[in-house]
Amino acid sequence: MAALTNLPTDLLRTFIAVVELGGHSKAGALLGRSQPAISLQIRRLEELIRAPLLSQEGRTIQPTSAGEALLSYAREMIRINDEAVSYFHRSDKTGVLRIGLPTDYAVAFLQRAITRFSQENPDVELEVNCDLSRELHQHLRADDLDVIVAVMPNTRMPYLSRAWGEQPIWAAAEGFRNLAHRPVPLGAHPEGCDYRARMIQALDTAERRWRIVYTGPGISGLQNAVLNGLCVTALTKATMLPGMRALDEAEGFPPLEPLRVGLLYKHPRLSAAGLQLVSELVAGLDSVGASVRQVPT
Repeated sequence: MAALTNLPTDLLRTFIAVVELGGHSKAGALLGRSQPAISLQIRRLEELIRAPLLSQEGRTIQPTSAGEALLSYAREMIRINDEAVSYFHRSDKTGVLRIGLPTDYAVAFLQRAITRFSQENPDVELEVNCDLSRELHQHLRADDLDVIVAVMPNTRMPYLSRAWGEQPIWAAAEGFRNLAHRPVPLGAHPEGCDYRARMIQALDTAERRWRIVYTGPGISGLQNAVLNGLCVTALTKATMLPGMRALDEAEGFPPLEPLRVGLLYKHPRLSAAGLQLVSELVAGLDSVGASVRQVPT
């Protein structure tokens, strides 16, 4: 039997840091190593993988196709390694952890995981920021947030750990009457919301008139507006409430374009507390079902 190749976690950690921080110098500063030492570790990893992992265009470093494939494995291997270490170093879990959740997507099961984490780790201060997904991505890039769940504009995104699909559906109060000769009364989050864009796109394509009658940043306000019969909107099955019904194509409401939602974080900058929270969020996602997958497969 041929000997299996082991990928050392220190090499994988360096590789992740170079990609996510954008260079050997920044990775070295974070990991406490010189730039030549970082370059040597990357070369050693490339020897083990038997493929180039990084390419450079000007000052920009990007993973090669082999590097992209390795990156998903590396993130998961380092996450599991750090989760195991964190289990035996529980006293290290202190500090502030900044989490971003989208206003245009209901993440009830994630909120339960976050609440449970807070109760089990009283020395960790949680700061939860709800915003539009595009803003959350910007905050993560700027290091203003540590972990985010956000709708993804592209199938491949930096710092992506998990992705899953969501199918928005048209939602209305049970007593809603669809009057074809009148504009569709829409309820939506503010401009920039992915659900809002999908509703408008679908109605414009179907050549149905519409008007925004309710705008609000929170999911509960939008749900109440629907229940009160003020408007129709796009929700997911998880956010449909008793007293609501789904509208379909037979009533003049064309299918809405699916969404891709992701769990994203910068592993090199994450604390022990952040690593544990990510592991709990991943466990919550995996329990949802087959629609949730590691990225890429």
